[in-house]
Amino acid sequence: MSTPTDIRTGDPTGLHRVLDDQAVLPQAAQRLDTRRDLWPDEVRVRVERLNLDAASFRQLERAHTKYGETDGAGVRAEVLDIVATRGKMQNPVTGSGGMLVGTVEEVGPESPLGLSVGDRVATLVSLTLTPLVIEDGLAGWDGRGEQVPCDGYAVLFGRSIAAVIPDDLDPALSLSVMDVCGAPALTARVVEEYAARGQAPTVAVIGGAGKSGSLSLAAARAAGAARTIGVVPHEAERDLLARAGIADEVTISDARDPIGLRDAVTAAGGPADVTVVCVDVPGCEGGAILATAEGGTVIFFSMATSFSAAALGAEGLAADVRMLVGNGYVPGHAAYAMELLRADAGVRALFERRL
Repeated sequence: MSTPTDIRTGDPTGLHRVLDDQAVLPQAAQRLDTRRDLWPDEVRVRVERLNLDAASFRQLERAHTKYGETDGAGVRAEVLDIVATRGKMQNPVTGSGGMLVGTVEEVGPESPLGLSVGDRVATLVSLTLTPLVIEDGLAGWDGRGEQVPCDGYAVLFGRSIAAVIPDDLDPALSLSVMDVCGAPALTARVVEEYAARGQAPTVAVIGGAGKSGSLSLAAARAAGAARTIGVVPHEAERDLLARAGIADEVTISDARDPIGLRDAVTAAGGPADVTVVCVDVPGCEGGAILATAEGGTVIFFSMATSFSAAALGAEGLAADVRMLVGNGYVPGHAAYAMELLRADAGVRALFERRL
């Protein structure tokens, strides 16, 4: 194994890969060092698939749509430009990235990740802080979906997280689940907090038919919620979620309409003790707050969330609600999400339909 001759000292957070003039963490950096040579605690992964996060992909799709038709080649070219310019996949508009699947091809002698050469893994850290090189020009991707076939390499740091892909699941399915595995784990933790106080909460999930939303509904039920409410934007998703059988009630509302959302959740059995926001559009903060009971909890998982709008909105509404930012990491979150998928046929059907 070759090691860098650079004078920079390796750091488990990846600071040594930051090329900016000022000291910032890799996620906040404008450019990362993508050299193949590893520092002692790093791991290099041969990438086979990227999964762009929903907010980022929707923004790229909108930016390259004319007369109702998406220019896939334009989306692909912009992703290639972002990665080439920044050394990572970080959408400059949304600030978000995604994750990847690949095979470990080299492990530094001091890596604490427990990975071995040949392991097929999904990274559980964002592409916004992962050094990435694309070597095939994304020739196998038409630019029209979140999952991106790719040949290249990525580098994981000492404090990165990666999970070995289970043998019993399609890798694309595993990638879809691991991309959002923080949401169900935190939802379960919050519901369990209520249960520990002798309360069985009503849980509303905005975007309940999506990836993170469907897993969060299943997690809420498994953790002891008294009632689960799935909020979806239109009839087609209501039918999908109703057939999946993972919500006690399914209601239709535009999450950007605060009064409409409040009334829809109330009519379905709310207000909610716990409201989980899993939609990838901006402007849902006020409705989520209004749909939540006094003393309740709002969990924001969407990268489209404006946290200043949430904080100021709650203040302006005199709403006594606890607001949590889903940071995508809870210990054991990947294994927990996989257990939910295996145990709930409705959730699995929703995921497989997306593939």
